[in-house]
Amino acid sequence: MRKVLIANRGEIAVRIARACRERGLGVVAVYAGPDAPRAHVLPADDAVCLDGPADGAGGTPVEARPVSAYLSVDRVIDAARRSGADAIHPGYGFLSERPALAAACVDAGLTFIGPSADVIARMGSKLEARRLMEAAGVPCVPGAQPEDQSLDALRAAGTRVGFPLIVKASAGGGGKGMRVVERAEDLDEALGAARREAEAAFGDGTLYVERRIDGARHIEVQIIADDHGATLHLGERECSLQRRHQKVIEEAPSPVVSAALRARMGAAAVAAARAAGYRNAGTVEFLLEGDGDEAAFYFLEMNTRLQVEHPVTELVMGVDLVHLQLDVAEGRRLDLLQEALVPRGHAVECRVYAEAPAQGFLPQAGPVLRYREPQGPGIRVDSGMREGDDITPDFDPLLAKLVASAPTRALALARAAQALREFVLLGLHTNIPYLVRVLGHPDVQAGRIDTGWLAAHHDLLVAPPSADDLAALAAVAAQHRRLPRGEQRGGPIGTARGAETLASPWVALGGWRG
Repeated sequence: MRKVLIANRGEIAVRIARACRERGLGVVAVYAGPDAPRAHVLPADDAVCLDGPADGAGGTPVEARPVSAYLSVDRVIDAARRSGADAIHPGYGFLSERPALAAACVDAGLTFIGPSADVIARMGSKLEARRLMEAAGVPCVPGAQPEDQSLDALRAAGTRVGFPLIVKASAGGGGKGMRVVERAEDLDEALGAARREAEAAFGDGTLYVERRIDGARHIEVQIIADDHGATLHLGERECSLQRRHQKVIEEAPSPVVSAALRARMGAAAVAAARAAGYRNAGTVEFLLEGDGDEAAFYFLEMNTRLQVEHPVTELVMGVDLVHLQLDVAEGRRLDLLQEALVPRGHAVECRVYAEAPAQGFLPQAGPVLRYREPQGPGIRVDSGMREGDDITPDFDPLLAKLVASAPTRALALARAAQALREFVLLGLHTNIPYLVRVLGHPDVQAGRIDTGWLAAHHDLLVAPPSADDLAALAAVAAQHRRLPRGEQRGGPIGTARGAETLASPWVALGGWRG
């Protein structure tokens, strides 16, 4: 490989570009709509605009809906040809789990930095993935997946599984096409709603049902496989702190997974990857019931891409997952790596979103008036934004990922909380105060969490800020009240009255909302 096109935007595009540059590879960025001046575009060797006329089948013009450009396989392949790229990295989201892009790369003579189209398709169907895992002896959540997708057949399957249960879309992800059903009389309505949502989101209304396991943890195991028969696992991540099936805070290793349980789950993840014929980086997700060496765990799904939360694994395992992806894509062997993969210390990642928790986590849009990332020992911030950027409603509201690492879990949590308090991000509501409250809760400090914990503590976590919260925010803002020399009215962060003006952000930054 000589030149890699990154078919993505935001923080993950910046992250991948950095690894490519470290290897001396050329970098091609793509952009659409308002993304031309974004942080992921400016450092690239080449940048290709994906905007153009309406999609071939009379679809929405990308100028009206910029996300559609990033979802166009034809546009991405054409951008690779025009820029002279010989490889494509999909990042996460967008086309990363679409078999069509992997197949199109093969047809165009390009290297796809990820698994094959067949594997993506196989593991993208939750029904097929379950059947494959069951055949390979990987434990699965008790459930039923009828071939007959009629309402009567699905109702009968639900009765066999028992209540409470979860209705899931075969092609689903991110909580779409999913409904929790407590009672038999609510099943028909849940099946109809899940099918409509799945058809709208994925074009596939196939459903199945699983037993709901109350009080379970969401644990995922990072794997990577090469072309020479080596399949490695890189330990587990604790992903139980999630809201509406979307992860909010992740950590590695899990506070309840023992060395013996880690070995069992790692072996199951490797078996799952081998059963799928997997290649490159991926993640096997499990539900964990109980704790201790003999705790039960069940296969949920396999994500055929780099995960948002991959940094915690990197920091604990001492590896760079993007470099490993590039190693596999270039045909290198990984078989000597497994013995060195021993977790050291602890890492926690907090997803910083442009959203208002007190308003039902409503996504926010507007200008970033002031942006200062925290620094200090063990602090890493992955971001694809800069001061002055306009956050639009066109894309996911993830702004940055703050990752803290330390020799112990307690110190990693403390570092993350303090770094969040020092994170200056003015101009729109964010979930930073919410994240600080989550990290400081005694249950989280003690590791007493499960997938329902955030929902159970919602009222406490989104309560109005206390006097201490406001005092801390005012102190941080005061540290940054002197505006940089030479800023003018209408500049990237708004109003300035001269080089020596002491402008309180409470007054000068008129567009800021606390």
